[in-house]
Amino acid sequence: MEFLTLLWLGKPVWMWLAFMGLVAALLALDLGVLHRKAREIGVKESLMLSAFYIVLGLSFSGFVWWQLGETAAINYVTGFVVEKSLAMDNVFVIAMIFTYFAIPRQYQHRVLFWGILGVIVLRAIMIALGATIVSEFGWVLYLFAAFLIFTGIKMWRMVDTPYDVAGSPLLGWLKRHMRVTDGLRGSAFFVQEPDAKTGIVVRHATPLFLALVMIEFADLVFAVDSVPAIFAITTDPFIVYTSNIFAILGLRALYFALSALVDRFHYLKYTLAVLLVFIGSKIFVADALGLAKIPPVVSLGITALILTTGVVYSLWRTRNAPTPSLT
Repeated sequence: MEFLTLLWLGKPVWMWLAFMGLVAALLALDLGVLHRKAREIGVKESLMLSAFYIVLGLSFSGFVWWQLGETAAINYVTGFVVEKSLAMDNVFVIAMIFTYFAIPRQYQHRVLFWGILGVIVLRAIMIALGATIVSEFGWVLYLFAAFLIFTGIKMWRMVDTPYDVAGSPLLGWLKRHMRVTDGLRGSAFFVQEPDAKTGIVVRHATPLFLALVMIEFADLVFAVDSVPAIFAITTDPFIVYTSNIFAILGLRALYFALSALVDRFHYLKYTLAVLLVFIGSKIFVADALGLAKIPPVVSLGITALILTTGVVYSLWRTRNAPTPSLT
């Protein structure tokens, strides 16, 4: 039992195990109970699942408050809100990937589920590396901040530039180095089929697997933005990782709602650009004001104001766009 009280990345092992146990239970519930069979997820179900994951993620802040205090809880909520917001931009890219590969909605959840497993591992590696670097070289936070400002400005300028799936170098490399079927084979990622040249039965990847790889790569690209963003809020690895994972866990559910409403949130991309610039500029503003950092309550309040303004403005500008049925 002494093992459970040992510190790992600054927190007792039991806290990490409790969190990962909760994540494992949620994934088991998702795949083993709610979505055992491939089927299309409607907008209404997507909104209900999204609400469940958002409430659960915000409720976890109570545990953080109980164990680590008020400041840690506020930082957790800020990180959760920021990561959830940035995930919306990821949803738009995922929608384009599914459209390019013509993936039916009943198979999309399978791709997103396995994609989430990859994200959990990938984010753990990136956050552990980031925490180690920041603890050794505090000045790296200034590089993170400058990078976020640059990324926010670039995002603003490229809002109307769609993600080019067909022109992706990664997709070209996969097609050159893998045998790929000429169409989907149900929900399978790989199948055994005769080779077109030799006639020998060999393993082929399906477009479903290519979509999975492209989505994992897209998340890697987005993680380059979101991980520095959360480190600009707090450098506590437990807060960084838990807020990231809770925000991402609901991404699958959020996708099926937002992909149907993608035209209503076009202007939200400008909001995300402003949010990145704000997060990146905090460390420089704090230095200019002679503060150790911007107070967490102020940071959370401004973040909420930026996002609320962006959502309301986007919905108002697209008020005449058709709204899908909640089925």
